[in-house]
Amino acid sequence: MAQIKAVLTILALTVVSLVLIPLQWLAIKAGHPVQRRLPHLWHVIATRLVGIRIHQSGSPGGDRPLLITANHASWVDITVIGSLMPLSFIAKSEVSGWPVFGLFAKLQRTVFVNRTRRTETGRTADEIAKRISAGDAMVLFAEGTSNDGNSVLPFRSALLGAATRALGEDGKVWVQPLSVAYKSLHGLPMGRQFRPHVAWYGDMELAGHLWGVFTEGALDVAVTWGEPVEVDATTDRKALTRDLEAAVRAMTVASLNGAGIPSRESAENPAPSLFSSGEKPVKAGADD
Repeated sequence: MAQIKAVLTILALTVVSLVLIPLQWLAIKAGHPVQRRLPHLWHVIATRLVGIRIHQSGSPGGDRPLLITANHASWVDITVIGSLMPLSFIAKSEVSGWPVFGLFAKLQRTVFVNRTRRTETGRTADEIAKRISAGDAMVLFAEGTSNDGNSVLPFRSALLGAATRALGEDGKVWVQPLSVAYKSLHGLPMGRQFRPHVAWYGDMELAGHLWGVFTEGALDVAVTWGEPVEVDATTDRKALTRDLEAAVRAMTVASLNGAGIPSRESAENPAPSLFSSGEKPVKAGADD
């Protein structure tokens, strides 16, 4: 039965994609504002078809320019975060060549980063700055790679320089930490040993992992927004990176260790403040 559900889900997503892909391509070519909303619509439909239930605490910042820094456990993160609001991602350049996923990333107007050429960091940062200055909310997976879903790896500071390059007319830009934590499967706590069912990292084979998520579905995901941080020309990039990492780690640990699943009403209780998490920052890793 689970296999039949997976096949039907894939067929439904294929139909939706065949409708939205040409529309998004035309919107990008024409520079129409709907290019920001069509990928969001696709992710909303995808999460519902697969059975991913998203429980938000806090809310995305309303000020612009905005750069969002999130932890990263799986390709599922893309659909979870993409369903929250219109936004675009920052991804490693290899993704652009992946079958299907590469096409979707391009249509999402992803900014690709060549991590093998450090000399391109400045160019990429300028491109990110241009996008967020134009009003696009951009998501940076600041760990630089995916993890096992049970922890948060050290954040890398190189691309956070884009925030200071995007200073608006009033000399300000906002960076907001975001935590994604996979809590339960079919209503039962997932636990450390079962979280790799959704986490995709290391040398895991993509097709098999994708099929596993489609056949199982029924995921509960806790998404926690931290407080946006105002950045100006005097902001220390490495200190900002350490603080963002500490905030995301504190929110992720709280979500994974908390009892039950937070409801949407929990947004009335603000997410942990970037500077009041109570957790000692961990030194960030080498720049990406």
